[in-house]
Amino acid sequence: MLKFWKKKPAETTPPPPAATEPADAVAPLGSESAALNEALAEIPAPADTRAEVESFAVPAIDPVTEAPAPTKRSWRDRLSGNAFARGLTSLFVRHPKLDDDLLDELETTLITADVGIEASTELVESLRKRMHKREFADAPALLAALREALVALLKPVEQPLDVRGHHPFVVLTVGINGAGKTTTIGKLARRWRDERHAVMLAAGDTFRAAAVEQLKTWGERNQVPVISQGQDADAASVIFDALQAARSRGIDVLIADTAGRLHTQGGLMDELGKIARVLKKIDPAAPHEVLMVIDGTTGQNAINQVRQFRQIVGVTGLVVTKLDGTAKGGVVFALAREFGLPIRYVGLGETATDLRVFEAAAFVDGLLPASLGDGHLHD
Repeated sequence: MLKFWKKKPAETTPPPPAATEPADAVAPLGSESAALNEALAEIPAPADTRAEVESFAVPAIDPVTEAPAPTKRSWRDRLSGNAFARGLTSLFVRHPKLDDDLLDELETTLITADVGIEASTELVESLRKRMHKREFADAPALLAALREALVALLKPVEQPLDVRGHHPFVVLTVGINGAGKTTTIGKLARRWRDERHAVMLAAGDTFRAAAVEQLKTWGERNQVPVISQGQDADAASVIFDALQAARSRGIDVLIADTAGRLHTQGGLMDELGKIARVLKKIDPAAPHEVLMVIDGTTGQNAINQVRQFRQIVGVTGLVVTKLDGTAKGGVVFALAREFGLPIRYVGLGETATDLRVFEAAAFVDGLLPASLGDGHLHD
């Protein structure tokens, strides 16, 4: 178990210099010293707080001990509460005859499930042409064709995240308030630690009072170190310190939290751009992944969120959370069609194992009814 030290009172021996001291207090790193000086000039040092960098040795990477986890449930079990499957089943029961009225209602069902107007229209018009050519013998054949089209839409964004390309591999997590960023970070830390990577967390959400403590709890639970400063500290300073610590201690993956930002808050969005610029002073390729966490229950508003964040900080991958708690789930298709960004993970529940690597076919099969009457769609 890691040991965390706390800042001593002001009247005692001053704490050791932190990375946010003036440039001349930072040990030069060869040819990088000029770049580091420039980076530090952009980072304001907090007046009364310094980085709380835990004193630790990189722990032996053993499986994290927890209470026995429940049996991993299937995608269908996790997504069974959605209205998408129920709506489709009801639709085909009420309209067993293959005609244009059935397809019109199918389009409405897709739009209602947040698949999006354009994507829904394209899918249905393609099916309509095939129906008029008499390619479908019955309703299950039509639904099987819909499944095939939905899987084809999602297959290009089925791209797992590989964190082995850089050392350390820096993951910057972004997203609006309440999307589940900090919880996702904790689950990712657990996943990558169990894959025998040395992981470090950076508590860059200095705006929300409980965010730092929440991340420290995840760090202690997963036996990974957390770099932090006090509330309202400069986020770029925290993450800058964390990357320096990760480099010096041989960390494989650094996951940086950021404050939950509404995409309409221009000043806060600019701060994300500053974080990215500061990281590049140490590693020109960092961050290596800008992972945006999206609440799957927000529907089409997620499109606007991704568009704004992508412009500011260059989102490279998505995590869609809370899909077990939404009655729709179609926003995944809308995101795939609009942006083509890799969907790295989806959240299907509360436990660490419920953060699943995205699988297009498994996701679609979890949304669609398994059969209509005696006609089976898939196993």
